[in-house]
Amino acid sequence: MVTMNELINFESHIPYYIQLMDILKEKVQQKDWVPGDQIPGEQDLCKLYRVSRTVVRQALRELELEGVIRRRKGKGTFISPLKISEELVQKLTGFYQDMVERGLKPVTKVLHQNVSPSNEKVAHFLNIEPGEKVIDIQRLRFIDDEPIQLVTTYIPFEISPALASVDLTNRSLYEYLEKECDVFIAKGRRYIEAVLANDSEAALLGIERGAPLLMLDSISFSESGQPVEYYHALHRGDRSRFEVELLRLRESETKTVELGSNFSGAPKILSKDDVSS
Repeated sequence: MVTMNELINFESHIPYYIQLMDILKEKVQQKDWVPGDQIPGEQDLCKLYRVSRTVVRQALRELELEGVIRRRKGKGTFISPLKISEELVQKLTGFYQDMVERGLKPVTKVLHQNVSPSNEKVAHFLNIEPGEKVIDIQRLRFIDDEPIQLVTTYIPFEISPALASVDLTNRSLYEYLEKECDVFIAKGRRYIEAVLANDSEAALLGIERGAPLLMLDSISFSESGQPVEYYHALHRGDRSRFEVELLRLRESETKTVELGSNFSGAPKILSKDDVSS
């Protein structure tokens, strides 16, 4: 049954497909449709809202791009699971702590936890010599029994030899480092990229090969500036999103000036007098 609020306004300047998108999204927001529900097919939507199949297809295509729905070949169109918001980009917390703070119950499956020699990449990030021992931990993280994140972490062995045998199934690594090793993560540098899942990543995360992933590479530093952790995390693109809170400051007495591309150093900070002269 379609209510008056769900009718397409054919006198409006708003394109019909956008009106239909808004109507369908409202059904999700009002929980008339919940994740996993199958929605009416294209022909049924045409009849319900008295629009052409072209309008319906464009609306569904846009909703799929926004992650509101999933279309399964030969099965139909379904409401997508809600994405899990994470603040790992702007907060120095780990996945476990971030999820707990959001009222979720993360579960960790430790795939391996070994002591191994560092390769050149890991050694570079941790500021150690290649070949020096690191604790190599790979974990698959779940929310509501669904795999969400695959993360490989490297910790210099000398920081905590005992970590090699600590059970991290239901424990935050950062909490262990702080309480048991007196190592407080004070600073971090994180890099984000969009990548595609390979065969092994897809199998572990329960997605198709080539599905989009959000890759997060992170180096964490102690209060003394020592690198204490490098991790490489892959988050399912269909189930994850990163939140970033931005702050705009009023113009100060200094101004950052962009220098030429042939300049290899840091930007020069000039006073207002320098800029106006």
